Amino acid sequence: MKAIQRMLAACLFAAAASAQAAFPDRPITLVVPYAPGGSADALARVLAVRMGEKLGTSVIVDNRPGASGTIGASFAAKAAPDGYTVLYDATPYSINPHLFPRMPYAGNALQPLALVSLAPNIVIVRAESPVKSIKDLADKAKAEPGKLNFASGGSGTVQRLAAELLRQRLGLDMVHVGYKSGGPAISDVMGGQVDFMFSTIAASYPLVSSGKLRALAVSSPQRSARLPDVPTIAETVAPGYEAYEWNGLLLPAGTPAPIADKLHKAVVDVLKNDEVKRRFVDVGVQPVGSTPSEFADFLKKEDAKWAEVIRKGNIKLD
Repeated sequence: MKAIQRMLAACLFAAAASAQAAFPDRPITLVVPYAPGGSADALARVLAVRMGEKLGTSVIVDNRPGASGTIGASFAAKAAPDGYTVLYDATPYSINPHLFPRMPYAGNALQPLALVSLAPNIVIVRAESPVKSIKDLADKAKAEPGKLNFASGGSGTVQRLAAELLRQRLGLDMVHVGYKSGGPAISDVMGGQVDFMFSTIAASYPLVSSGKLRALAVSSPQRSARLPDVPTIAETVAPGYEAYEWNGLLLPAGTPAPIADKLHKAVVDVLKNDEVKRRFVDVGVQPVGSTPSEFADFLKKEDAKWAEVIRKGNIKLD
């Protein structure tokens, strides 16, 4: 009996090793838990095409939006850990556990593969605003407590929490005005209905460059290559301040190392491509291509940062 069990175990091991060596032998699904047309979706599609070329198969983008990204993430978390389902998630992945009373998947159900990109937000005001700098904004908020308001696309967005982080760092009293998405929020900032907001460079750069909006500051520690003349928040009013939109790849937990390694190599190779780097930089995004362990460390820091911001601000879902 033991001999038969050993033989079966050996056969199973050989079959698993053969499947891993042949990976991939069918299309891979790249789950994007956000709607088509957004910045995350656009860059995911660039990555999917190039990864497919590297891996010798199709990488199909599967948009599964809803519930701040948790629907798509839950789908990926429950998929077979065979490398054929990859999650392309963003900053809400680190925010959602601290806003939702109950997550639809376990915290250890996904394993980090690579941090793909980092994108700072920019603080924007209407072009005619008397506020000319981020220091002007902070001074005005201190001089007129409770009068300055800021927009966002919702409580679970980086834009909302980046503003809250600034408020907490500087001890400001400001009013949040939530919208269902970033587009209407930007429109109302431009129209003067709202004083300012944090926005992605991709969404607001055309309006800044055309003179319809003014960019006051960047949320990353370094200035953006897309807006090199715009100072950072860290260098002006809040040393050490940083807040990013990030995108990264995760796999169902338990994905075999040889398969994860193949996927990781493909991602890193793609992000070294000059054309891909140009596509990212053109929309204000910095390509990264981290190791899985570096991405895991990054996620821990993001989780801790946003947990504290949400707790201190007593932020709830809209």
